[in-house]
Amino acid sequence: MDKQILKQILRDNQQEVERYEVEPRHLRLDDFPCRVLVGVRRAGKSYMLYHRIQQLLSVGHRWDEILYLNFEDERLENFGTEDFNRLLECHQEMYGKRPMLFLDEIQNVDGWHKFARRMSDSKYNVLITGSNAKMLSGEINTTLGGRFIIAEVYPYSFREFLAVHRIATDELSLLTTEGRAVVVRLFDEYLNYGGLPEAALLPAKRNYLSSVYQKIYMGDIIARNKITNVAGIRVLVRKMAESVCRPISYNRINNLLSSVGGKLSLVTTIKYIEYCEEAWLLLRLRNYASVLADKESNCKYYFIDTGVLSLFLIGKETMLLENLVALHLFRIYGHDMENERVFFYHDGYEVDFYIPEDELAIQVSYSLRDEETRKREVDALEKLHKRFSCKRRMILTYDEEDTITDQYGDIEVQPAWKWLLFFSK
Repeated sequence: MDKQILKQILRDNQQEVERYEVEPRHLRLDDFPCRVLVGVRRAGKSYMLYHRIQQLLSVGHRWDEILYLNFEDERLENFGTEDFNRLLECHQEMYGKRPMLFLDEIQNVDGWHKFARRMSDSKYNVLITGSNAKMLSGEINTTLGGRFIIAEVYPYSFREFLAVHRIATDELSLLTTEGRAVVVRLFDEYLNYGGLPEAALLPAKRNYLSSVYQKIYMGDIIARNKITNVAGIRVLVRKMAESVCRPISYNRINNLLSSVGGKLSLVTTIKYIEYCEEAWLLLRLRNYASVLADKESNCKYYFIDTGVLSLFLIGKETMLLENLVALHLFRIYGHDMENERVFFYHDGYEVDFYIPEDELAIQVSYSLRDEETRKREVDALEKLHKRFSCKRRMILTYDEEDTITDQYGDIEVQPAWKWLLFFSK
C-alpha cells in the first residue's frame, strides 16, 4: 500500500478514537503485554480499545507512542501481510518512536498471526480484536504459540446495561419500590432487545438490530465463506432460533432445512452451523450426559444476543430468558470451541445448565405459578442430585422469589434480573 495513504488513515483513526465517549467495561487489559479480544461484531471490542487508548492519553502518553488501525476501513481492502512492516515504517517516519500496537478487526488480513507473533517476540505491547470464532482460545493459542492471552467480549451484561442508563444497582437501592420497578422495567427491555452497546440508549432498537444481523449474515457468514445458497442459510438461522433451549441433532436440522429449503447434504448443514458459530452468531452447549460423539452432534445452540434472537421470535419470553442465562454463564466461565465448563444435562429428564466445577445446577422457567411446571423443574433438580453432587441448585424466573426445600436441601428461586446482577464465580 502507498505510505501516504497509510499515514492519512492513521491520523484519521486517531481522531476517531479521541472523539468517542466510551462507557468503561469490566475487562482488565493492563496486566499482560499481548492480548486478543474476540467476540461478535458490534459487541464493543473497538470501544474497549478506544477506552484503553484514552486511558493512556489521559496519564501522559501521546500518539507518538500509540499506533491504532481499524482494518474494517474500506481503504485497507488491499492491505496484505507485506504491508504490516510498511505500517511500522509509517509510524517511525511520522514520530520516530516505537509504538504500542492497537489493531482492530485484524482477522480481515490473511496471515496476520505471523506478524502478531513477530511483534510479541520483539517485545511490543499488542492489543488485537477479531470477530471470527477461529480466533478463540483453542486455535489461537496454537496459531500464536501461547504468546497472547485471549479475552472474550460479549454484549453488555445486565449490570453494564444499567450502568449505561445511570441506574444504581446496590442492594439498598433495590430495596425501594421505585428502585426495583425501574430495574425490572429495564430488565424487560434488556430481555427483548439485548445488550449490544450501540443499541442500549436507542429509542427504536429493532432497525439497528436488524442491520447488525444483516451485517453478520451477509458479511461474516455469506461473503466470508462464499456461500451461494443464501436461502439455505436464512432458513437455518430461523430454524435455529425456533429451536433455542432444545437439544437438536445435525440430522434433525438437516431434515428441517431439506423440508423447506430444498435438499441439502448433512455435510453442508454441518458446515452452515459451523459458519454461524465462527461468526459468533450461535454458541454451542453440549450435553453432560452424552458420549463424545453425541456431545458433538446433539447440542443446544444459543444466540449471542437476545435482541438478535428476538428478531425471529414473538411471544417467546421463556426462550429469551434462558438465552440470557446462557450468555451470562458463558461470560463468567468462558466459551471456547470445546466449552468443557458449562453444560446442559439430558437423559430422560433435562436440567438447563450444569457447571461441574462448581457443582451448580440451574433451571430457567418464566414462572412457577403453574403447579405442573413447578413439579417438573423441581423433579429434574432432584434427579440430577441423585446422580451428581450439587452444592447449589437454582430456578431462575422472570420476577418470582422463593425457597423450595426437598430431601436434598434448598432450591433457590430467584428473579433472573437479580441473579444477573449478583451472580459471579
